[in-house]
Amino acid sequence: MKKIRNVGAFVLAFSTGFAAMNAFAAGDEDFTPAQQARIGKIAADYLVAHPEVLIEVSQKLQAQQAERKAGALTNAALHGHRLLMQLDGVPVKGPANAKVIVTEFFDYECSACSMMAPNMEQVMARNPDVRFAFRDWTIFASRFPESTQASRRGLDIWRQKGADAYMAYHNGIYHVYPVAQNEGKLTGADIEKVAKSAGAAAEDAGKRDQSDQLIAGNDALAQMLGLEGTPGIIVMPAEGPTAKNTTVIPGVVSADVMQQAIDRAAGK
Repeated sequence: MKKIRNVGAFVLAFSTGFAAMNAFAAGDEDFTPAQQARIGKIAADYLVAHPEVLIEVSQKLQAQQAERKAGALTNAALHGHRLLMQLDGVPVKGPANAKVIVTEFFDYECSACSMMAPNMEQVMARNPDVRFAFRDWTIFASRFPESTQASRRGLDIWRQKGADAYMAYHNGIYHVYPVAQNEGKLTGADIEKVAKSAGAAAEDAGKRDQSDQLIAGNDALAQMLGLEGTPGIIVMPAEGPTAKNTTVIPGVVSADVMQQAIDRAAGK
């Protein structure tokens, strides 16, 4: 997918330059068709001799596209702020009166989420005054049913035992396999082993519908926010969010990058 985008940027860059040359030529009636063709050939020869120009233009276009996408995600988060703050049934860790809320959309079968998990643990340890919300988004469920099974179990543990047991389970799932081997490897036996290690009792199967409704709500919210995959992380103040103090992170980042986003949200 990345290669396709790069090719698209290359074509766009060349087309933009070529269109500009044509517009310049069309504005001067003294240029004959032959002269216009010659100008085009000179420009093409120059680009062949100096491909770094195309690379630079392509990079600038990609940066502009990334900036526009980031802006769109931030605006969506601002519009969805009220919904993000509705945390009934959502596993959370941190004080209810926290000034900063970190929301992670995740899937237990996601290798990128597995990579992010230790970074999130570090950030949580550094910021006991921040509230962290974990929204199950089972985007891998159609391929791996354990995605839904693990989410149901985690939500049941949250209802049974609260935040500490839930975090032990949540992080424990990501510790089962090395990061590179995580996707699609989780088994029902793994899930139950981690649940028992977290001190959970048997799952209350009668509340699975409650879990499924929450997961479906998370899916609808993630799509409304324009997220394209997991992990999807939103860092914003509980009150008074703006484009300057809200950060949307569509993927894996370091603990330091997360900390910078938290500091912005806190007004530091």
